[in-house]
Amino acid sequence: MNMTETQKAAWRKESHTAVVTGGASGIGLAAAKAYARLGMHVLIADRNTAALEDVMPELEALAGGRTKVLTQTCDVADFEQVLALADRAFAELGNVHCLMNNAGTGIRVGAAWENRDELYDTLKVNLWGVIHGCHAFVPRMLDAGQVGVVINTGSKQGITRPPGNYAYNLSKAGVLAYTESLAHDFVTREDCSLTAHLLVPGFVYTGMISRPVKPPAAWTPEQTVEFMLERLEEGDFYILCPDNDVTRAIDQKRIQWNADDLIQNRPALSRWHPEWKERFAAYMKD
Repeated sequence: MNMTETQKAAWRKESHTAVVTGGASGIGLAAAKAYARLGMHVLIADRNTAALEDVMPELEALAGGRTKVLTQTCDVADFEQVLALADRAFAELGNVHCLMNNAGTGIRVGAAWENRDELYDTLKVNLWGVIHGCHAFVPRMLDAGQVGVVINTGSKQGITRPPGNYAYNLSKAGVLAYTESLAHDFVTREDCSLTAHLLVPGFVYTGMISRPVKPPAAWTPEQTVEFMLERLEEGDFYILCPDNDVTRAIDQKRIQWNADDLIQNRPALSRWHPEWKERFAAYMKD
């Protein structure tokens, strides 16, 4: 169904519930804080139990006693743990109106034929974590018949797939494809009040960036979440975030070049191919 202007914001009402995986740091934590400020009940999940304990006082202060804030240790790679997360959310907080599948890992695995175990670990968290979240939560969200959103965190690396960490690219390309299918299923389902959205952050200063000081080019997690909420208000599916260095116009040109590799039968990843680098640079200057 096409959401009306009222329905687009209906999921974020006071006393509604948001569940965020990977919620003890970075974008997930920034989102959890934003939902708490809105007066929503929040359940954040993370593998890092100590980090969950550390963030609780601030989240409780933001909630101000108006709503509940819960945490749960959960490895999204384990479907049974995600099912337990869903059981707790619906039992203690009622219907879930926002499911944010955000947990991720950035393990480097080397060449495409190396380190199979690390590849499995990446896919289990980044891709299967999203799938597990949807399988555990979406059927119950549908049964409730209330307006809600599913936000899956993707990556620009899942779109343009630069060399350097093919396992991460593969996992995030899978998240893109899965979320597109999820959105289509919602749209074509009669009387469905759920929508799906793909969050595509720019360069964000999180714990995955091993630098003691935020690089000037990076956005903060808070900026990313603020942009996400604005675009959700507009009903965007692809929430393509800029940063302090990369504008939407730059992103669009890079994505177009990547798509044209297939259309024009260029070498794989021609943007980084030695014989095509100069042509790509000229294209970006146009």
